[in-house]
Amino acid sequence: MDPKEAINTAQQVVALDARYNAHRPLPHQHRMVYIRRRNQLLQDNAKHSEEPDIRKKYLTLRTQVLASRYGPIDKKSSRSSSKGSRRSSAKHSLHQSQESLHLQDGHRSTPQRGRSGSFLSTGLVPTRSAQASRAMAGDTSLAEHYAFCGMHHLFDRHTDAIMALKFANDDKTRLASASRDGSISVFNLTSEPPSLVCILRGHSRAVNDFDWSVANDFIVSASSDGSCRLWDPSSGACLREIHDASGARTLCCRFHPDNNNFLVIGNSKAQVKAFNISTGKLLRGGSGKTAGGALCLTFDSSGSQLWVGDSKGSIYLFELDIIAGKLQRSKRVVVSPGHMVTSISHRTWVNREARDPSLLISCADNTLRLFRILPDGSMYLKRKFDLPHLSQPIHSAFCPLMSFLQGACVVSGSEDGSVYFFDVESGALVNKLQGHSSAVLDICWAYDESLLASCDTDGTVIVWKREQKLPP
Repeated sequence: MDPKEAINTAQQVVALDARYNAHRPLPHQHRMVYIRRRNQLLQDNAKHSEEPDIRKKYLTLRTQVLASRYGPIDKKSSRSSSKGSRRSSAKHSLHQSQESLHLQDGHRSTPQRGRSGSFLSTGLVPTRSAQASRAMAGDTSLAEHYAFCGMHHLFDRHTDAIMALKFANDDKTRLASASRDGSISVFNLTSEPPSLVCILRGHSRAVNDFDWSVANDFIVSASSDGSCRLWDPSSGACLREIHDASGARTLCCRFHPDNNNFLVIGNSKAQVKAFNISTGKLLRGGSGKTAGGALCLTFDSSGSQLWVGDSKGSIYLFELDIIAGKLQRSKRVVVSPGHMVTSISHRTWVNREARDPSLLISCADNTLRLFRILPDGSMYLKRKFDLPHLSQPIHSAFCPLMSFLQGACVVSGSEDGSVYFFDVESGALVNKLQGHSSAVLDICWAYDESLLASCDTDGTVIVWKREQKLPP
């Protein structure tokens, strides 16, 4: 049996056990120990399995045994919070949509045609024409490049859904998670199992988002209690508390990439605000409006442009004058009317040959969308990927390393409990990680792509380890 196929089947077995975990008559902490041990044994056995069909037969028998003991169960009934969304999303296939359109301020326009009558290529430049990239990547395919050897860590420290998950900047040993239980946990991944560095407690309601400072010496958090807090991630001390004067729920937050003394937040009353962290005061002219609640935001690499996604299906471009502290809205693009934009990421280059800025957007209409930002500021929908996403705050991400392969990958959580990898060139599904028993809300890469972390509505974090290819 192909080792990759064996590992994939092992993941399906763990996912099956995880779905039945709540039915086992064990204390919660013992259930997690059981799943960890099952994963370890299955992964070890997968490396030495020689029978081609034994694992598939085991998966079938395991399904029958669990169904006989606990009754039939599927992913739609494994978590009440995502029943409705999974029922609807199960009908959607993973075929690649061929829709391609220009969007500028929410309006469609006709793609330009070249002299030969064919559409001009405004998408990614095919990497197969770049000899330098091919030489650096070797003969590795995108699927092989993003193969995983299984779960590296599996743990839960939260009592409710994990809303956000992030590795520290340029540091794959530190991982933090923010939860609806009102706390943020900071982990050290060098030990086995991961050790808890500290728990950041102080918010009275759900923590919706957080961000690491560039030097990783601070964490800022946004909570439904209407406040943002600045933390020391080493000691767990709260250094400053900033309250939203409007009394709105704070939904997202980001440090300015060049000046971590400036903080931008989005709230439930459709407001985007910029604060000076040292004083805790709103910058003069540092506020803007969106049509719906500001759910997510991201800066471009220069920090002069801020992109915001809202609950009514639009994204906005704000220009930030860091010297004057002025935030000014310059563009609105309607992505999917009435469907919330739950995640937005900016990338200057997707791969070596795609040198135009891009936006990756998760929309609660069962789509993940990749936009190209054209020189005149208009946006071009390069690719649309289908995946289960209707009601949960699902997040997605670019892969952090510039790709030297034929194509590049984007990664997303989903409401069916899987982590999806898509090729931005072809739109093909490159990989699918299974192991969660409920909706995967957030995913994040370590800076060198050696580890990928994912979290779900059950409060579980899985750290996946990339397969290391040995030199010939």
